[in-house]
Amino acid sequence: MLDEIMAALADEHRRELLVALSEHNPQEAVQTPEGVQLDGEQLDDLQVELCHNHLPRLEDAGFVEWKQEQHVVVKGPKFEEIEPVLELFEENADELPVEWP
Repeated sequence: MLDEIMAALADEHRRELLVALSEHNPQEAVQTPEGVQLDGEQLDDLQVELCHNHLPRLEDAGFVEWKQEQHVVVKGPKFEEIEPVLELFEENADELPVEWP
């Protein structure tokens, strides 16, 4: 399970989504990080990447459930296994690299 958790946290967009879910469940499936400006093409690229890579990976691991028709993501059956790691990172945010959401 540790390998799955680390793989889920390896990408910035997956981390952002998981952190957002820990704070507010459900989440819109495609969101841009707070304060980040994306042009139309960048947003389209992010949407494709989320829909074809990140959301399926997180769903396969059981960390999220992706309701594609509603464009909504909710905590999955294994979210409680990754949540303590998210909390640990949040509690130690001042010691983590700047890229961490």
